[in-house]
Amino acid sequence: MYEDKIISVVIPAYNEEAKIGDTIDSLPRYIDHVIVVDDGSVDRTAAIARERGVTLCSHPRNRGVGAAFNTGRNMVLSSEADIMVNIDGDGQFNPADIEKLIRPIIEGRADFVTASRFKDPQLYPRMSRVKFQGNRFMSWMISRMTGRRFYDVSCGFRAYSRKALLHLNLFSDFTYTQETFLDFVFKNISILEVPVAVRGTREFGKSRVASNLFRYAYQTLKIIIRTLRDYKPFRLFASIALIFLLTGLFPAVFLAVHYIRTGTFSPHKWAGFTAAFLFTFSALSFVLGFILDMFARMRMNQEEILVYLKKRK
Repeated sequence: MYEDKIISVVIPAYNEEAKIGDTIDSLPRYIDHVIVVDDGSVDRTAAIARERGVTLCSHPRNRGVGAAFNTGRNMVLSSEADIMVNIDGDGQFNPADIEKLIRPIIEGRADFVTASRFKDPQLYPRMSRVKFQGNRFMSWMISRMTGRRFYDVSCGFRAYSRKALLHLNLFSDFTYTQETFLDFVFKNISILEVPVAVRGTREFGKSRVASNLFRYAYQTLKIIIRTLRDYKPFRLFASIALIFLLTGLFPAVFLAVHYIRTGTFSPHKWAGFTAAFLFTFSALSFVLGFILDMFARMRMNQEEILVYLKKRK
């Protein structure tokens, strides 16, 4: 089934000496190329990967899992690989499940396949209630933004066709998981979630992405807003305009009622100034959305040119 496809596996790793060796050793035999991206580890992660004979790329300092993913993706694109699988090096995922992810791509049913921890209630992993609800909320938010139903947008176990990799453009060094969903949906890349059983908590160490939930929420929200700004600016700024408009209605109605009752604006002229200020910002946001929407169309054309150049290269 896999003889005519070149499959590469990318493993971003940061201080994963406890499990990186087991992860590499457990990869299926049909994998053609293994790339470990050492993201500035200070332990033996790089040495263990080198001992296994895999391709190793090391960042001189820790840059973030998003940067590590992009390094691995660029290395795959510079090769002749047909499919890229990315899997964490912490042992939470079973490498035997790679077959479940690449099969839909080989059969032409999807270009991006992601493992889903929450699509099948029977496979829910054990994790803290805060992390569980945080993951569910993030999936709900992405689903609302895209108009598609997604169950798990934060899982780091995924497979990509070469077409998907060529179209993917990511800008965050912190993480890549949610941004990938938004980028692919807005570019009409076919997406499929496959339920898999995973370990809910790390056996060793702490997650470098979700170890601080407040920082994770802030960074993720920033990525989502930036992606909407770049691909769906009118939707974003029209929503902001609507918020200003509705907020401005309260002081405007208050002042109108006061004038009808008393025949004067005093002593509540402040309400008029406040309403005018909010209505002005509403109009400006609406116009800004139109302007940025024009730039978004230009960006999409530029990305199509970039895909063409990548193919030529």
